[in-house]
Amino acid sequence: MGNRLSKIYTRTGDDGSTGLGDGARVGKDSLRVTAYGTVDEANSTIGLLLAADVPDDIRDLLTTVQHQLFDLGGELCIPGHAAIEDADIERLEQQLDRYNDDLPPLKDFILPGGGEAAARCHIARTVVRRAERESVALSRVEDVRPQAVHYLNRLSDLLFVLARVLARASGHGEVLWHHTRRR
Repeated sequence: MGNRLSKIYTRTGDDGSTGLGDGARVGKDSLRVTAYGTVDEANSTIGLLLAADVPDDIRDLLTTVQHQLFDLGGELCIPGHAAIEDADIERLEQQLDRYNDDLPPLKDFILPGGGEAAARCHIARTVVRRAERESVALSRVEDVRPQAVHYLNRLSDLLFVLARVLARASGHGEVLWHHTRRR
């Protein structure tokens, strides 16, 4: 592990710059900082989800995801660093298939909601999706390993499925979009 922080503020960022994991200084508004900052935000939204009542199997899965998101943030913070592997993506896909198998096929769009845990899961999904978009934007101008983007894509899919599972488990059910509503 790197240096431990004994002092939280350093004043080195007062000029609008921040240090990357490799020691380079960049603007706090750089695409790289935006991408790993949004991964951090996604991790926080999963923490908020875990503060709700969720089944133990989903809690364990999302705790593992939080560790992986921390690793992914480190990968994006250190140019050239690799932390997320193909096996991590494959495990997400396995979990996605596992939880999706018990759900009925989708016939309508689902609105975010379905109880507290499901709604929090939808928030996490949308933040992960934004992290994915920002990582793609970064990849257009700097090197980003494809595993980082693939992981975020699968994770947002998994969170969508978990939101459906949580909505059903809570007894609230899924909130379907009514495309023929009255005007």
